[in-house]
Amino acid sequence: MKYVFIVIFMTSLISCSLKDEVLVFTKTEGYRHGSIEVGVASIKSLGLEHGFNVSHTEDATIFSADKLKQFDAVIFLSTTGDVLNEDQQKAFEQFIKQGGGYMGIHGAADTEYDWPWYGKLVGAYFMSHPKITEASIVKVNNTHASCVHLPEHFVREDEWYNYKSINPDINVLLKLDETSYEGGENGANHPIAWYHEFDGGRSFYTGGGHTKTSYSEPDFRQHLLGGILYSLGH
Repeated sequence: MKYVFIVIFMTSLISCSLKDEVLVFTKTEGYRHGSIEVGVASIKSLGLEHGFNVSHTEDATIFSADKLKQFDAVIFLSTTGDVLNEDQQKAFEQFIKQGGGYMGIHGAADTEYDWPWYGKLVGAYFMSHPKITEASIVKVNNTHASCVHLPEHFVREDEWYNYKSINPDINVLLKLDETSYEGGENGANHPIAWYHEFDGGRSFYTGGGHTKTSYSEPDFRQHLLGGILYSLGH
């Protein structure tokens, strides 16, 4: 019986050691979203439910080559402004080039305007937004884990970003129907969630997540989970 116990215990340790490690980064140097704390809690609960570990920080010193080695993906959750210095930027670039994953949520597009590499990684920069409102969303991709559960057309309330410097290499998952609300500035092709492979790694971005209630919506939580899994390479 002792032998059986030891085998089971060691198997448990191996299983735990193989868990994916996700870092949620929420530093802000501009507008501070009130939904950040709720968003962090929601991602942590997704980790508990689906078997990946989640760490959270606003300390940019974690962006060093040695410290980033412990993570498989990094989520920028409504970061804003200039959040990393040059050395930290280089460390993050290396992380992606070595196959790391990136996921941006909402304000992540309102970040690092003077770092062109980051703009291409996230896929676009924030340009403007109307007031929080309902809008119709069109599903463009029927197979990606972040949207396979969603209907072809649906309505959500959020703060809908307009974008500039859109990377032509992104694969659009969801787009806004600008005829369904006021304040859209991207026209007939207004992406609001996308993914792409970039510089050796993987990138996923969603424009949703401004409101606190977003993170309790089952469909949006499943959308986030699919993005996390993609960024992890699953």
